Amino acid sequence: MSDTIKNFRPEDLETDDRFPSGSWIGFFVDKRLPGKHQMELDLAFSKGVIRGEGRDRVGEFILTGRYTLEDGKAYWTKKYLKAHDVFYDGYNEGKGIWGVWNLTDYGQLYKGGFHIWPKGMPDPTELKLTAHEDIPEENPIWIPDEELVPVGGGPEEEDEPWKKSSPHPE
Repeated sequence: MSDTIKNFRPEDLETDDRFPSGSWIGFFVDKRLPGKHQMELDLAFSKGVIRGEGRDRVGEFILTGRYTLEDGKAYWTKKYLKAHDVFYDGYNEGKGIWGVWNLTDYGQLYKGGFHIWPKGMPDPTELKLTAHEDIPEENPIWIPDEELVPVGGGPEEEDEPWKKSSPHPE
């Protein structure tokens, strides 16, 4: 158990399944650096407060923020120990927390996406086939028992449809 979680009494930790305290993993994306950049986090959720620590390709960080059970919203600041701060804003719909991050560096705004989830949960961003259905050998097509008749007319209109009379007199 990380020091982050040890700082909370067990009875104060969140019981909602969407916000379990413990190890989380995930990634962020940044158009300046192609690909998914992995994150490892230890998070504690308690009474609407998020506290944590972790590391990624930039370095080690601590984070503090808030979450709400009613709408699953979560936001926090990730403060790198030897660098800048990054602001995260996301939602938890039962498959981890996903959303956007942003930072301002020398007056320039940078932003990207992220997704984190409890360690042990399969990566919710990976598409996986979980079931299949046998495809029938023949593609059944419905054929009516009676002959279909064109709408709007008899044989003379079928040959020269442009000669139909207009409902508006000329």
